Amino acid sequence: MDFTYNSNSIALFDEENNLLAQVTFPAIDENTVNIDHTFVDDSLRGQGVAGKLVEAAAKQLRSQGKKAVLTCPYAMKWFEKHREEYKDILK
Repeated sequence: MDFTYNSNSIALFDEENNLLAQVTFPAIDENTVNIDHTFVDDSLRGQGVAGKLVEAAAKQLRSQGKKAVLTCPYAMKWFEKHREEYKDILK
């Protein structure tokens, strides 16, 4: 999957530039973001896309030395399952 990376979101678009999936993480301050929303189009549900998006966000934040606060219910569950691997980026 070819995700589109931005400073506060990662998204997946189809060939016609329609949004198919996205995770958003707006800045709280210069070192902290809030992972606040995960969206996956019905056509992609059940394929692990949301997990791949949140993992991509976690890796991007780690590479930038940022911490995350979680308010998205999906992200909370994902990080709970991957706590040991990504606990260093949680605030």
